[in-house]
Amino acid sequence: MSAKQSLGRGFDVLIPTDLDRTILEEDKVRVQNLLITDVYPNPDQPRRQFDENSLNELAISIKRHGIMQPIIVIKADNGYKIVAGERRWRAAKQAKLQNIPAIVRSLKELEQIEMALIENIQRVDLSPLEQALAVYRLQHQFNLSLEEVAGKLGKAVSTVSNLGRLLQLPEEAREALRQGKISEGHARAILALKGNEAKQLELLRSIGNNNWTVRQAEEFVAGVKAQLNKADSGQSNTVAGMMSSKIGAKVSLKRAKRGGQIIIPFKDEQDLQRISKLFE
Repeated sequence: MSAKQSLGRGFDVLIPTDLDRTILEEDKVRVQNLLITDVYPNPDQPRRQFDENSLNELAISIKRHGIMQPIIVIKADNGYKIVAGERRWRAAKQAKLQNIPAIVRSLKELEQIEMALIENIQRVDLSPLEQALAVYRLQHQFNLSLEEVAGKLGKAVSTVSNLGRLLQLPEEAREALRQGKISEGHARAILALKGNEAKQLELLRSIGNNNWTVRQAEEFVAGVKAQLNKADSGQSNTVAGMMSSKIGAKVSLKRAKRGGQIIIPFKDEQDLQRISKLFE
């Protein structure tokens, strides 16, 4: 899918009418297959560390499915310098690819598009989802961090982050937001149930069928989370009780957002030795 297609109708209002629109075409006509050895990272790229496990996973995916999104490069004297997509390039090298799909830009083209996006996001009354898509493009087409995007747009980092999260909505909820059937506040309530798509869609339909306010949507979310916490607590108590009977000490579980801790108390050094022998 091209960037223009992914931004939908909002993308057209982002671009001035006097801009040469041929530079926006990112379909098969614009994509080139470059020799991977002719492509190199931007030496001014501040990111130097790439998670090895993540790269390995991406390399395996590339071997199976190929590179789904072309990288962005500019022509340089000694080849092509990466503007966005260094991680994909590294994974492609790891996967032993000979070629890599790329869109070749000029610095002038990049500057025109970036300036058009920034100026028009601030000037045009876009829907939240359209703003989110524009922010996504600034991040991924121009390799900008969230802080850099926020600085260029004159918005708080939290505001830009919340906009970007809208793209994580289920497709049905994104469409409802795009059509104005739900507000950004409703969308944030739905996002609070991320990871539980069934409940997200239940909330979306309740908003539409019952004309719920944002406050009512938030109360629904609070109720769902309370039920989940109660279930987790019951499970924790069962596990802790089982472990306590095995160890002969009152074991407690302390849950965190991810994972948690198992706490085993001991009376003295002799008791500690007794417990440790149980794990031998």
